[in-house]
Amino acid sequence: MGRISRRRMAKRSLHMNCSHELRYQSLFNPGRALSFPCDVEGHVQMELLGDHALANYLYARVFVGREYALPLVSVVPSH
Repeated sequence: MGRISRRRMAKRSLHMNCSHELRYQSLFNPGRALSFPCDVEGHVQMELLGDHALANYLYARVFVGREYALPLVSVVPSH
């Protein structure tokens, strides 16, 4: 199995097994937020995020207090 396939499978596993999300709410647009799968303590496994999601995650972290509120960890409802 190639490296890309393992990473894709790890991402799928992360999203399927993740019961929490780290949510950055926009300070200026109540309908806008960025959220990322995390553990109960809010730790995001950055190496499992796709390129676009990783860029968004790093952006949100840098702009806390300027564009986004402090992140909140919340339980993701099970399907």
